Amino acid sequence: MPLRPATPASSSATRPAPLPTVRMPAGMRPLWLVVLASLWIATACNVALWRELSRLPGLSGGQALTISIALALVIALATTALLSLLAWRWTLKPAITLFLLSAAFGAYFMMAYGVVIDKTMMVNTLQTDVRETRDLLNWHLLATVLVLAVLPLVLVWRQKVRRAGAGRQVLANAATLTASCVLLVLVVFLFFQSIASVMRNYTHVRYLINPLNSFYALGTIAAKPFQRDESLVLPLGEDAKLGASYTAQTKPPLLLLVLGETARSGNFSLNGYGRPTNPLLAKEDVASQRNAWSCGTSTAASLPCMFSNFGREAYDSRPANYEGMLDVLQRAGLAVLWIDNQSGCKGACDRVPNVNTVALKVPGLCDSGECFDEVMLHGIDERIAALPAERRAKGVVVVMHQMGGHGPAYYKRSPQASKKFLPECTDNALQSCTREGLLNAYDNSIVYTDQLLASSIQWLKAQEARSAPALLYLADHGESLGENNLYLHGMPYGIAPDVQKRVPWITWLSPGFEQRSKLTTACLKQQLDAPVSHDNYFHSVLGLMNVQTSVYKPALDIYAHCAKP
Repeated sequence: MPLRPATPASSSATRPAPLPTVRMPAGMRPLWLVVLASLWIATACNVALWRELSRLPGLSGGQALTISIALALVIALATTALLSLLAWRWTLKPAITLFLLSAAFGAYFMMAYGVVIDKTMMVNTLQTDVRETRDLLNWHLLATVLVLAVLPLVLVWRQKVRRAGAGRQVLANAATLTASCVLLVLVVFLFFQSIASVMRNYTHVRYLINPLNSFYALGTIAAKPFQRDESLVLPLGEDAKLGASYTAQTKPPLLLLVLGETARSGNFSLNGYGRPTNPLLAKEDVASQRNAWSCGTSTAASLPCMFSNFGREAYDSRPANYEGMLDVLQRAGLAVLWIDNQSGCKGACDRVPNVNTVALKVPGLCDSGECFDEVMLHGIDERIAALPAERRAKGVVVVMHQMGGHGPAYYKRSPQASKKFLPECTDNALQSCTREGLLNAYDNSIVYTDQLLASSIQWLKAQEARSAPALLYLADHGESLGENNLYLHGMPYGIAPDVQKRVPWITWLSPGFEQRSKLTTACLKQQLDAPVSHDNYFHSVLGLMNVQTSVYKPALDIYAHCAKP
């Protein structure tokens, strides 16, 4: 009988036993992503801080290393604490993105231009227009952001993050926050003497802590509405009236106020500079103050301050916003006009007639996406004629706000015909420029300012048949051109170098204006080394225009001592 193969009793008899189930992690815990991002920010993104610590003259190599480690821990723990507040499913990666991008951009500008980031610098950033932004873009910036932010962010967004229930995530975030704060206090306690000494003796170091410097500055700006109502502007000089010089006048005054931008007093040959940067003004009878100082180190800080009656020390702590110089001039009955070739008047011209040159397309002056400053003289007669006739009959004040020597693209600030010094640096990454090329490009912007002022004086002379003209030129702030590896402007006032604060102040008076004001240029030239500042501007302009008001202080009028009784 043939044998038949045995059949299994069931299929389960030959099936292999199942392997034990191993649960793979759903992704990285949020804590580790926060810690890794914080460590990257505290180390790689703070290279400007480490560079500066290595350069401090009062620290040995060992001390610099110890303080660097301590500050790296402080930055990492503080960043971890902040990110722990945002370590939720939908906010963690966007928060890390914000931190990394802020740190990358901050690192570039601090490394490339030697600047620090404080409230003033952040205001500058927020008020920067398209032209200024375009001038700052270059391959160095792109490479820095790519390495410090984009590549890490690719890893962050590709990384799966382990999810947890709401209750567990609250506990985890709270534990991270608590641990970070405790460790932060411990590190500060252990290294307090060293850290406090550096922060006290080298105050600029605190503005290099990246990106916490940016967030602190933004927080300070955001808190302003709680200090004063920014939407409310209180009246100023309600008692303003025109003085005796307007009685039965035959020629009304015409005052042209030219606001310089980024002009260093020391680079004006009128003030003793070795290069001939003011060949045209040298032919005119002008008085150039050699010891004038700004209210701030940026347009956003200086411009509203110089048009106010507060002065530098009182301006930031003012209890409320008030009208400014132009409002008082207009209230007294004068015709006022603001012409802007820059990024706006920062509130100084909001209540007077004003125009901007951005949209102009004047051949020869507006051929490269922006207009040279001489465009402000284009059509100026028609603009003045459009002002109320009854005001023009009393007197006219015109403000021209220059683009001036705004960097870093200094070479764009002067037309080819004004480029007296060559070769020029044509790179907006200033650290790549030679010293000669950088200085040539900047000095050419001063040469062009000289041309603008000379052209303005010629225009004013043409008005003498029907008015008594005068010109006052004053810059908002200066500029650093690589001294001590520092470029541009915007440093905190207390630690800013003098080249960012010392500005040119030039006065030209026509014979008609001298006669009506009882001033003489010869008298002004006797006081050219006397210290003056933006604090004097408000009162000096009111004095020049003989506007009487209780807010005018003769002691701050730099022209009052030359006015004959």
